[in-house]
Amino acid sequence: MKNKLLAFGIGGTLLAALCCFTPLLPIVLTALGLTGLLGVLYNDAVLLPILAGFLILTGYAIWQRRKQ
Repeated sequence: MKNKLLAFGIGGTLLAALCCFTPLLPIVLTALGLTGLLGVLYNDAVLLPILAGFLILTGYAIWQRRKQ
């Protein structure tokens, strides 16, 4: 369970960081035909809290792993 939590946290952190700091999200949404969602999702008020949440999740998984 803890390995899955750590993998999910790291994967989410990497994906959120790529979407925050590169134009990956607009490219992917355009390729999928979902450009109408760009105004909602490609916003720092949405992406930065998601990134922070995944960073907290990763830190929690590492803390649980060290606790054992």
